[in-house]
Amino acid sequence: MAKRSKKANKKTGAIPPKAAAASQGFPAWFSNKRAVAWGLFALSFLLYANTLTHDYALDDAIVIYNNMFVEDGVSGIPGILSKDTFYGFFREEGKASLVAGGRYRPLTLVLFALEVQLFGKTPFVGHLSNGLLYGLTTAVLYLLLLKIFNASEGKPQAFFIPLAAGVLFAVHPIHTEVVANIKGCDEIVALLGSLAALYYSFRAYRENRPAWNVIAGLVFFLGLMSKENAITFLAVTPLAYYCFTKASPGVIVHQAAPFVVAAAVFLAIRFSVLGFSLSEPTMEMMNNPFIKAEGGQYLPFTAEERFATVFYTLGKYILLLFFPIVLTHDYYPRQIGVMDFGDWSVWLSLVVYAAMLVYALRKLPKRDPVSFALLYYLATLSIVSNLFFPVGTHMAERLMFMPSVGYCLLLAILGYRWAVARKPKGKAPAFRQFTPVLGLLLVVALAYSVRTVLRNPAWKDNYTLFTTDIRHSPNSAKLRNAVGGELVTQSLSVQDPARKAAMLNQAIQHLKEALRIHPAYKNAYLLLGNAYNYLQQYENAIEAYKNALALDPDYSEARRNLGITYKDAGKYFGEQKRDLNQAILYLNQAREILPNEYEVLRLLGVAHGIKGDREKAVEYFTLATQADPAKARGWYDLGTAYLNLGNTELGQQYRRKAYEMDPGLKAEMDKE
Repeated sequence: MAKRSKKANKKTGAIPPKAAAASQGFPAWFSNKRAVAWGLFALSFLLYANTLTHDYALDDAIVIYNNMFVEDGVSGIPGILSKDTFYGFFREEGKASLVAGGRYRPLTLVLFALEVQLFGKTPFVGHLSNGLLYGLTTAVLYLLLLKIFNASEGKPQAFFIPLAAGVLFAVHPIHTEVVANIKGCDEIVALLGSLAALYYSFRAYRENRPAWNVIAGLVFFLGLMSKENAITFLAVTPLAYYCFTKASPGVIVHQAAPFVVAAAVFLAIRFSVLGFSLSEPTMEMMNNPFIKAEGGQYLPFTAEERFATVFYTLGKYILLLFFPIVLTHDYYPRQIGVMDFGDWSVWLSLVVYAAMLVYALRKLPKRDPVSFALLYYLATLSIVSNLFFPVGTHMAERLMFMPSVGYCLLLAILGYRWAVARKPKGKAPAFRQFTPVLGLLLVVALAYSVRTVLRNPAWKDNYTLFTTDIRHSPNSAKLRNAVGGELVTQSLSVQDPARKAAMLNQAIQHLKEALRIHPAYKNAYLLLGNAYNYLQQYENAIEAYKNALALDPDYSEARRNLGITYKDAGKYFGEQKRDLNQAILYLNQAREILPNEYEVLRLLGVAHGIKGDREKAVEYFTLATQADPAKARGWYDLGTAYLNLGNTELGQQYRRKAYEMDPGLKAEMDKE
């Protein structure tokens, strides 16, 4: 191919890119595509080097360490390919499609399964993979833009714009949620597959090598199998050909055909797995943010509230792209409030987006690159905007990963135009005219890089992430619930009673706040019950579990925890308070929920034995040994009960059985 290009240059008299750049005073590195691509790759990877020692966090549980298919390694791949993405985590039908339409994103789960097969469950490998894939994505973006702007002609814009866009993309802090969180691999691979597909398509067109179109289709299919939003490249691809080539409509259709075929195959597979129904949005606020509590019930947003809230969040996206200062992983209700068109910020966002669309469409007939950048942004944003269907949350920084390419490209194009506006009329731009723009790019890149590096540590683990971001998302019921749950979990390993109690009380405050925001949040009631249980505030714990069950009578975890709390309360009142009647009352309630629980039956035997009801003690100890015959202590207690009843033969028999099962038990009982 290199020989063919040189021959073409000799015939046409075209100046090779390096020669063209050098003739206008541009340094050699400016047009050294390989060096710049590797530089962008290294920059992208190194910015996330401080995540390599991080643990799993957030949704990594859903797709990796608590996903039964991924945990099975290679043998779990058939399950990954044949089920909703969330099925391996929830492990039952129905729950996997809590978000409207379901999710089918098998490729990255397959990659995770392969990682588990080869390396076990180690977050280092996941973070390393994300860093490498992100670096590759940035390099591919740069190479694609070289092709789009036809760098073979040697024009400065064809080198400056890809370079500037690549640098901005590499350093942008809004990408931290995607790259620093292993689960974000789906976003990376979806964009990587889409950009690579367009790159191979343009190679096929510009180099007259149709075989590359086959590669484009295959790579695009892989992007779709990673995440569905890659499908927006069905619009991006013909738009790119229209704006950057003189291809006829027939040629554009021909070049877009592999993308259409890949999308058709993907959709056929997706529908065969998930079905054709998109399903109705759930009335649970944590999976459908467009519902509100009113008059003791949950109602959908009005049309005005829905669209006002959507445009408010779209405006926040633009603000975050320009000023990514305050970052958080959580924008769940009511961190984003219920908006209406009486709010000026909603109107400002609506006007800005309308202006973007109008400008892009007006400039489109002139094949203006700015028009392409704006339409790319709008097209890739559309599928996650909540305008056409709900995506399960008001907004998320990860959803800006693909659209951010349009933002970076727009700034690069505007930077180039600023530079060439300073050149004398009739003369080609010289490198000195780019110095101010490159200086500004360096300043912005440095500021973005620092923000990225400083943001990454928040993603170290769940505790760090939740306790960091609650400062920026205090009105999110989901994050309040997450902080509360994590504090409860962390408190279990704390030995200092005062510190443990402080953590549990702090958790209770967060969980109460979650319930204030979302009164029907059953998981918050569950966690609240757990916190009260560990504080031995049993009545409060029982009330919390009952509230959870009132919301969902089939909530098995709340029901079991309620039974455990009754058991713990019975043990506490029996051993600590010496109130046998209250202990037996709680233990009987525990038995109603956990009829075959060994410890509940044993404690009932102990309580009745101390109370002097020896026949009841024998009855309950007998049931305890039947519930768990492997417990030596149960047989010992049964023997003791029979001895107290006057049956020496059975008493000694059961005690001997206990000693045979656990030779150390006799010494332990002698100490008591």
